[in-house]
Amino acid sequence: MRTREAYLRYIANTYNRLPLVIVRGRGMYVFDERGRRYLDFVGGIAVCSLGHCPPAVVRAVRKQLSRLMHVSNLFYTREQLDLASTLSSVTPDGIKKFFFCNSGAEANEGALKLAVKHSGRERIIVMEGSFHGRTALTVGATWKREYREPFEKIIPKVFDFVPFGDLAAVERAVTDQTAAVLVEPIQGEGGVRVPPDDFLPGLRKLCDERNILLILDEVQTGICRTGRWFACEHWGISPDIITMAKGLGSGFPIGAFGARPEVMDSFSPSDHASTFGGNPLACVAAAETIRTMKKLKMPRRVEKTGGYFMARLAELAEGHPQIADVRGKGLLIGVELQSADIASKVQTEVMKRGILINVTAEKVLRFVPPLIIGRTHIDRLIDALDVALRKVGG
Repeated sequence: MRTREAYLRYIANTYNRLPLVIVRGRGMYVFDERGRRYLDFVGGIAVCSLGHCPPAVVRAVRKQLSRLMHVSNLFYTREQLDLASTLSSVTPDGIKKFFFCNSGAEANEGALKLAVKHSGRERIIVMEGSFHGRTALTVGATWKREYREPFEKIIPKVFDFVPFGDLAAVERAVTDQTAAVLVEPIQGEGGVRVPPDDFLPGLRKLCDERNILLILDEVQTGICRTGRWFACEHWGISPDIITMAKGLGSGFPIGAFGARPEVMDSFSPSDHASTFGGNPLACVAAAETIRTMKKLKMPRRVEKTGGYFMARLAELAEGHPQIADVRGKGLLIGVELQSADIASKVQTEVMKRGILINVTAEKVLRFVPPLIIGRTHIDRLIDALDVALRKVGG
């Protein structure tokens, strides 16, 4: 039985998969079942931050495998403490306590529970265009109607949506029952949308004035993705609670949320838990990821590489009217095309040339490659995009 046929028989049909079976990965490349190599600008959707199977992380996990794979959170482990202390050296000012889980949705769910427990209030302000996960709670905080509507009956009615980037709209939405504002510094799934420069500083000021918690969802933007350890650093602010996942484990599943100690201390035993959260394998993968990034001076590296990438895309846009916009920060970049049909055709044409790219928000090419990417990789992509755009036309 072919792999794709077997998927239809045995695996839930919840993804629109591309017609490709990936069997191996190394660095910037993945390989299909026929042995063909693909340059990967998807990176597991901003997950494989150090490339596929990074040697340092593989060594750390392999060593941990023979020592301790799992133990209940009813006990202490050195690996969890090591990750927390390592993480606290790179998180925004004031974020010093952490809860470990397995994904971004779990991190956001825990952050929302913490906000409600700390504040004693129940309403959360969220943004149009947002994506925070697909659990019953986090899908309620997610803007896309197709994600929410089938499950409306079990989604808590506690979310107030406002336009992303509109500080006045946030202020109007605040009530005496508002516990927190939950926002992505840059909307990834929503089309790589960067807010006005005064938006996040204004949110921080508003939350301070109204005694509201500011939660930053940095699941996609965190861990050096935008040329800073966390994207909020671009605007010089720190949240009360921050969530992260994706690139944290270089491909090994892990999520976390961190908070100011006085906020995190609102939790007490039994308030929140995760069987696999903070397991030794995930913790060593994440700690080694951070240490490797420090050695590589990754924030500065990403800033420089991302600047080159954006410049090359801007040059490309000058010759192709199908490109409506180029935007992003670091190595979280979006190229908005004139239509969803053009975006789909470009994705297919580029894949034929051995390069994988992602389409989000219907017509935005989203580039979230491994952070180890070099200029030669970018140049190859630009050449492929140029050929693809000429072929598909307008």
